[in-house]
Amino acid sequence: MSTFIQKLDQVEAEVRSNRQLMANLEARLAKLELASRSQTNGNEVKKEKSASQLKKEAKQKEKDEKFRAKQEKLKAAKAQTKESKPKNEEKKDVKEPQAVLYTSKTNPGEKKDTKCQLPDAYSPRYVEAAWYEWWEKMGFFKPEIAEKYFPLSTGEQREKFVMAMPPPNVTGTLHLGHALMCSIEDVLTRWHRMLGHETLWCPGFDHAGIATQVVVEKKVKREQNKTRHDLGREAFVDEIWKWKNEKGDTIAKQLKRIGSSCDWDRARFTMDDVSVKAVLETFIQMHEKGLIYRSKRLVNWSCALNSAISDIEVDKTPLKGRTMLNIPGYKEKIEFGTLTSFAYRVVESKESNVETGEEIVIATTRPETMLGDTAICVHPNDDRYKSLVGKYVTHPFVERKIPIIADEMVDQNFGTGAVKITPAHDANDFDCGKRHSLPFVTVIDDKGFMTAECGQFSAMKRFEARKAVVAALKEKGLFKEVKDTETVLPICSRSKDVIEPMLKSQWYVNCKEMAAKAVSAVREKRLKIVPDFHEQVWYRWLEDCHDWCISRQLWWGHRIPAYHVRIKGQTQSDDTDNTYWVSAHTRQLAMQKALARFSNLKADDIELHHDEDVLDTWFSSGIFPFSICGWPEKTSDMQKYYPGTLLETGHDILFFWVARMVMMGEEMCGTLPFDTIYLHAIIRDAHGRKMSKSLGNIIDPLDVIDGITLENLHKQLENYNLDSREIEKAVKGQKEDFPNGIPECGTDALRFALCAYTAQGRDINLDVLRIQGYRHFCNKLWNAAKFAMMNGLSSSFVPKDSLDYLKNNLTQLRGMDKWMLSRLSETVKICDSGFRSFDLTSVTTALFNYWLYDLCDYYIEYLKPSFYTKDQTEQQKALFDNSREVLYTCLDIGLRLISPFMPFISEELYQRLPRRKPDSDPPSICVTRYPLPKDFDLFGNADLEMSVKLSQEAINKIRSLRSDYQLTIKTKTDVYVKSIDAGLEKALRDFQDLILTMTNGKMIEFLTDGKEQPSGCAFTTLSDKCKIYIMLKGIIDADKEELKLNKKKDLLLKSIDNLKKEMAKPDYGTRVPENVRAKNQDKMSQLTNEVALIDDGLKQLQNMKS
Repeated sequence: MSTFIQKLDQVEAEVRSNRQLMANLEARLAKLELASRSQTNGNEVKKEKSASQLKKEAKQKEKDEKFRAKQEKLKAAKAQTKESKPKNEEKKDVKEPQAVLYTSKTNPGEKKDTKCQLPDAYSPRYVEAAWYEWWEKMGFFKPEIAEKYFPLSTGEQREKFVMAMPPPNVTGTLHLGHALMCSIEDVLTRWHRMLGHETLWCPGFDHAGIATQVVVEKKVKREQNKTRHDLGREAFVDEIWKWKNEKGDTIAKQLKRIGSSCDWDRARFTMDDVSVKAVLETFIQMHEKGLIYRSKRLVNWSCALNSAISDIEVDKTPLKGRTMLNIPGYKEKIEFGTLTSFAYRVVESKESNVETGEEIVIATTRPETMLGDTAICVHPNDDRYKSLVGKYVTHPFVERKIPIIADEMVDQNFGTGAVKITPAHDANDFDCGKRHSLPFVTVIDDKGFMTAECGQFSAMKRFEARKAVVAALKEKGLFKEVKDTETVLPICSRSKDVIEPMLKSQWYVNCKEMAAKAVSAVREKRLKIVPDFHEQVWYRWLEDCHDWCISRQLWWGHRIPAYHVRIKGQTQSDDTDNTYWVSAHTRQLAMQKALARFSNLKADDIELHHDEDVLDTWFSSGIFPFSICGWPEKTSDMQKYYPGTLLETGHDILFFWVARMVMMGEEMCGTLPFDTIYLHAIIRDAHGRKMSKSLGNIIDPLDVIDGITLENLHKQLENYNLDSREIEKAVKGQKEDFPNGIPECGTDALRFALCAYTAQGRDINLDVLRIQGYRHFCNKLWNAAKFAMMNGLSSSFVPKDSLDYLKNNLTQLRGMDKWMLSRLSETVKICDSGFRSFDLTSVTTALFNYWLYDLCDYYIEYLKPSFYTKDQTEQQKALFDNSREVLYTCLDIGLRLISPFMPFISEELYQRLPRRKPDSDPPSICVTRYPLPKDFDLFGNADLEMSVKLSQEAINKIRSLRSDYQLTIKTKTDVYVKSIDAGLEKALRDFQDLILTMTNGKMIEFLTDGKEQPSGCAFTTLSDKCKIYIMLKGIIDADKEELKLNKKKDLLLKSIDNLKKEMAKPDYGTRVPENVRAKNQDKMSQLTNEVALIDDGLKQLQNMKS
């Protein structure tokens, strides 16, 4: 019923009509202007005009005057409309409020002045000033604080909550992914602290071997035009330490700005003395147990970095076909995504060069590696090649005969059914080479050049050799074809170089038994993974866990404490023979171990060669949970805080970091490092893209907190070590995503938004600008508390010393007071359940609804008339005093509930609320007890909440009806309710004061005993058993409304008639496409429904006039 009355369609029709009039007028004015210019043009000769022309011009002039008058009228109407437009409709024209700064003199670490007046509007910079330094100085972030503010009852045991922060890489500044991690971890930490648990959140920083070395190498090249080899190892490492000292401080400041309540006195850096000792000791013990060993295998080799890298640092890039890519070290783009076929010619025997006239064709995506082929392999059941198995082909470019072998690894239905085997440069070929004892020929060196084994192609760059090899195959008539193919190209995430599988002697960790223990821990429920669907990933990875390569050919990191024993006068042993390797903290201790092993030798007979490589960064990260406690020393922290409670991190490093911590914790300490793993989603941008510096979508959390202009976003790209093409791409991305920069949102809004996004296990497509919506939520919270403190909770208000007063006087409270306490009880319950199940989204949703809808939109609005009533009776005063106690309780508890998410605004407002026990209450909200369901269960009242919910539905219906008739706030109306549902009527009667308050009602009458509503009412239906009427007689002009509706009806009927004529044409079914016919049918239904609604409206208007 309400739809037909809405003026939206009428207004739109009038706007379209006015636009057309304006367009016609502007066209006519343009003609007049042209005519005027034509008449004043001195170069033209004026002609005598005829009488008919003069008459025509006079008529045109009259029309133009009318149009001018119409234009002025439209402009005036438009201006008037703009002036009368409600403020909430002018938001687009309103600028963001200027930031208010905290100006009171407060030394760092001193408590903030809360006696000064609150700013009118929420200002993040004002709110966030001074609190963090005070919290830190007061020691609120230390685990020992629990004993001071949360005394235990007799016999009660204090719970512990211990968590290590995943140490961010020292490779620059934090991004929103880190902000998500820190927000979640800090929220959980603050919640446990407010529960009175002995809470330790230990921060740390990772040295990030490859990432850091790459960044500093670029920096040295850019600033000094030198390579690390020009500087030498020691000087280069000194450069990294300088850079780390600069960036490490930046990251710590960022973490503090985000509100991270870590124990900073326990902060660890993975290259500090305590960590180095733990890392070296771990290696030594595992080496001596035989869990770490030396072996020669294929590794992921980055020629640009000149180092092996881990799987997580390899981006597997899918290619659909021929693709040209920029590769470091090459001026021109290199072709990938093609399959080159060529032939090997069969010879009579291994010793003979005589060709039999037969050939075997193979295909490869890497033609340059054919220089390292040592076999051709076919399936043993492939009849096409059975006669060739055991024969040889001759290599066209090097002196090598290549056997044709049979192996079931070959898919005989793929390609030609024959594959080349290059054991030294392909993982599958490596295994095949082992099985058939083939030679391993390395044809690409560490820097990506072809080796001396490559004959005429030696010393060429590998991708230049690719072209040369294909050209040479063509010359010899061996080339067959090249075609597009789908493939996956491994790219180094650090250097953007193509990964080369290389045969290297490296250190490995035997993971088999440790992985089996980690699997058992989850299967036996000793280790819990949240969300639990990640368990399948855990099993899949660890049940097929390969040994872990931990060697890295870098200068920055923990140098491997292994020494190769070389005996003078003897041929140097194979460096994969573990007999000749000892490990120790120092060279002196290594010599002692070497002499103990080779007891027949003296120190002068031995040379020790310290391994040049460093350990994989994940090795030091893998022992982080116990290295932060001072292991291997038996420190007090090791005794109290290992094992920990929780490990929280992104699901993308479940295997690379989390699994290794579990394996190494059990191996080195005999226990799991934590009992629960919580894996959060991964942040992507609003378009679902991975965060990338080159895309320009990497966002510093401080830029969201403080706001930043687009120009300054562009300037930040200069610090990212991007080349000119990447910068151009990033600038474009920033312009598209942040055309007006990023608005100031504040820390609390950022934290709350990130936690609100954490739907478990899913990637987060984060629209940064949506965080601004939570800044507005902060403002709502701010205004609610400020309004309450200026009115009902002014300086004269003194709260009761406990909740017992409300519990004992619950029956004396008004219905809405009881309802608000019931909503509080439910919110406490949801928050408690959500925290315990790591469902932070449900907690943020409950808190948002509680503050915005329950407290602000309903309860405070309901209380406002009481605030403004001057002369109250004794009974009214008593009821109002109870309401003030309820309001205080709801603000106090509401601030505590939201404090873990919004620590700054909650502290600011909490400090300004009066205290129940000012002499003994804790000094800060962050060490005040978190609300528990058991303390609020008494307030829960489901029946009462249902009654209010029905009343709220009635309120929404009445508001919608008032909106249909464009009634202003000042216009009060009589309300009539007619219901045949006794329960519904009782609910509305019980809360009729709420209905009148929230709908600007003058009075409300319940029509019973067959009584009818008076004439002149409009109605809406609350249900099929309840109608609500509002009196409009004397408020609106019924004749005018009737005229408007009839005009609209005429237009609709005309449209229906035209559509009917079109659909009645004989060839309609064949001429008009099916989708258009469907749209026409929908349009006909819509038009018919609109006419029916208008008819209902006309009947109501007739009733008003009767």
